[in-house]
Amino acid sequence: MADAFYLPLGGERWRATFHTTGPWDARFQHGGPPSALLGRAVELCSPREDMLVGRITVDILGAIPVGDLELRSRVLRPGRSVELVEAALTAGGREVARAQAWRVLRTTQEVAPAQRSAPPLPATSTPLMLDGWKDGYLSAVEWRFTSGALGRPGPATAWTRLRHPITPDEPATALQRVLAVADSGNGISGELDLTAWHFINPELTVHLHREAAGEWVCLDAQTSMSPGGAGLATSVLSDLHGPVGVGAQSLLVAPR
Repeated sequence: MADAFYLPLGGERWRATFHTTGPWDARFQHGGPPSALLGRAVELCSPREDMLVGRITVDILGAIPVGDLELRSRVLRPGRSVELVEAALTAGGREVARAQAWRVLRTTQEVAPAQRSAPPLPATSTPLMLDGWKDGYLSAVEWRFTSGALGRPGPATAWTRLRHPITPDEPATALQRVLAVADSGNGISGELDLTAWHFINPELTVHLHREAAGEWVCLDAQTSMSPGGAGLATSVLSDLHGPVGVGAQSLLVAPR
């Protein structure tokens, strides 16, 4: 088994490995790894050390197969202080995901650090119950819950750490680490029984006010649902020093 989420095939072609497999169907990827791969493309597209990603939205345009993908990226709106960058993934000639990210100039202004602290990092990992679920992504991430649990309805808080790099021989960047797990906010905080209901997110939006430090990323997630409406999952994203941003996912809520 390859020790990465994606293997290079040359040029901008990539092969998804077992680690990308989502929990419901072994043919399709979880949304986290492709979001991280798109984030990597954004970072490498006309890169600038004086900028960071302030907001990135990933639109999932269809089921993303665990197979071969082609990646492209471009700068849509260049600028001295802000830039809009786009990246897209195709599979079999069909576009399956697209990301647009605003890169903003790094601030030099002295500001007081955030006062809110992250929850303590538990000493041991949380075992996951995989009955009826497909393995792959779930085992490729280390989970340490401080409240709630995967598969238990209600808000949840979990520390996460990638067990594998996104691409071989290349440590995951701060943006990639965040995007690889931010798509799990709805999964850990669902308000309904996972075995009876879908709450699928066609998009993920992450706003960042600084880059995450270290390998651990915390999701403090909750889901809101209203009768006759859609769902909304939101996550406070933190590293060991405190919050780095927020993630949000619009949800389709429907019986399985």
